[in-house]
Order: sequence, then structure tokens, then C-alpha cells
Amino acid sequence: MLRNVATVLLDGVHPFELGVVCEVFGLDRSDEGLPVYDFAVVSAEGPRLGTHVGGLTVSTPYGLDRLDEADLIAVPASDVNVDRDYPPELLAALRRAVDRGARVLSVCSGVFVLGAAGLLDGRRCAAHWRHADLLARRFPRTRVEPDVLYVDEDPVITSAGTAAGIDACLHIVRKEQGPEVANRIARRMVVPPHRDGGQAQYIERPLPRNSCDTVGEVLGWMEQHLDEEVTVEQLAARAHMAPRTFARRFQQETGTTPYRWILRQRVLLAQELLEGTDETVDAVAARTGFGTAAALRHQFVRALGTTPNAYRRAFRGPEAA
Repeated sequence: MLRNVATVLLDGVHPFELGVVCEVFGLDRSDEGLPVYDFAVVSAEGPRLGTHVGGLTVSTPYGLDRLDEADLIAVPASDVNVDRDYPPELLAALRRAVDRGARVLSVCSGVFVLGAAGLLDGRRCAAHWRHADLLARRFPRTRVEPDVLYVDEDPVITSAGTAAGIDACLHIVRKEQGPEVANRIARRMVVPPHRDGGQAQYIERPLPRNSCDTVGEVLGWMEQHLDEEVTVEQLAARAHMAPRTFARRFQQETGTTPYRWILRQRVLLAQELLEGTDETVDAVAARTGFGTAAALRHQFVRALGTTPNAYRRAFRGPEAA
């Protein structure tokens, strides 16, 4: 049973990510019949720490020895999480915790600390989409999943950026104390107990155009005719190549097939239209080449993990859907 929770801080901690853990596990909600956790904020680098907000500091009497009694240790993001050496004592404490059966949780770039402790080896993990490539290079024995909000590879739970930490914390509560407790905490926080979709819907990910020496002109034409059905044979003719040669060159220069390239571009255009216009979903489907709202919904859910209407609500407010 989850009773004892500690969050461990490094210098430059992000107050919001720290606040997420404190809000879920650090408040006394016993007057509502909810569990009370023995909660502590622990410093890995002295009694007073700076934050990434100018002039704001955090002080705590708890040192790393407090981690030895925790059922869950959370590591929130810090300005220096991504590129630094970590106190060996902290890494050893995290490894001991997992060895004795405790859980560890990272929020955003806190995942780099877990990686440095060797706790990501052989496990899947979540990361903020801006850090995913660096994390994968630094810790090649993990499988980074940049499109999800969190990953539960018990006893290691990793979450993506900022608000995804709320999702991961509520997931742990749901897992340990059941959905009723998690739902009541979520209501108190005025957040959804569980969010549909994943991180993919928030990623700024234009498709690469560099090094497309042979097919670059065709790519430009494709972008201007996303509402048209085209075949590889037609595209090859525009590039003055045989279809097989064109398909091979396209794969070499873009890293994907013509079908997948145009499909991703159509989804990107649909995102732009849903965010920036009042066009109906049917109209968006027509302009993006999907034809019907059902086809758009199918491909949108496959690519982003959410529906067009839910995406529009998330980015423009409930009155826009």
C-alpha cells in the first residue's frame, strides 16, 4: 500500500513540476475521507535550492536518508536535469529504492536522473518530445516513447512534460487506491482523472525537407495538392523517373514512403485548420484529402490518439467544437 512519498530535488527545480507532486500526494484531505500520505520534500544538494524562477528558492530539512523509507520517490524536472552529472549518493538511493520494492516516478526531464541511475535500462519510458532524441542517444538501452503522456514500467514510472506529471501521479493513485480515490483527488484539483490521446497532439513536428535533392520539387507540389488523390506513378512522372526509382529515392531522401509522407502532411494541415479556422470537420476532411469526416477521424486518432473534435476543444476551447 502506498503510504510514504518523497520528492527529491536538484538545484534549479521547476516549481510547477514540484507542485504537481505536492498537490497530489502532499495535501491532507482526510476531512474528505481520502488517504493521507507521509510526504516529504527532500534535497539532493543542500538545505536550500534555487528554482528556475528568479529569486524563488526552496528549503527543506530533509536529506537523502529520507528516501530510504519512501514507497514512492518522485523526481521533478530541473533546469540542469538534461545535461549534468548527478550526486552519486542520489543515484545510489534511487537504485536501493527499486531493489527494495519502492517505485520511482519522473516528471518531465527528471527522467534523465533515472537514466543516470541505470533504471531505464531494458525499459520503455516517456519523455517530453523536445528531449526524446537526446534521451534515446544518452541511454540507448531504453526505448523512448515520445508520443505518450506517461509510461508505467513498474516500478519505474516516467511522464512527459509538465501536466503529464498530473496524469502519472493520478495513475499511481488509481493503481494503488482505486479509481474512486483518484477521481475525487482529480475533482478537487479540477482536472480530468484521465486524459484521452497522447503527447503527439502537442508536438511541433514539421516533416523534414532538407537533403531532398531529387524529390524536393515533387514534395512542394504534393503539399499544394493534398486534397487530390495521387499515385506513385503520377508522382514519378512529375519527377521524370521510373516508379521504382522514384519510390527508392523518395525513401532515401525523406525516410518514409510517399503514402506515409502525404498522410502525415494531411494530418498536419488538419491540425492547422482545426486550430485556426471555424470550418466544419467535413470541410476539413475535404480540404485535407481525407474525403469524409469518418476517414479523417480514423487517421487523426491513429496519428495523434485523439479525435478532431477533441483536438479542437483542447486548442480553441469547448465552444469551438
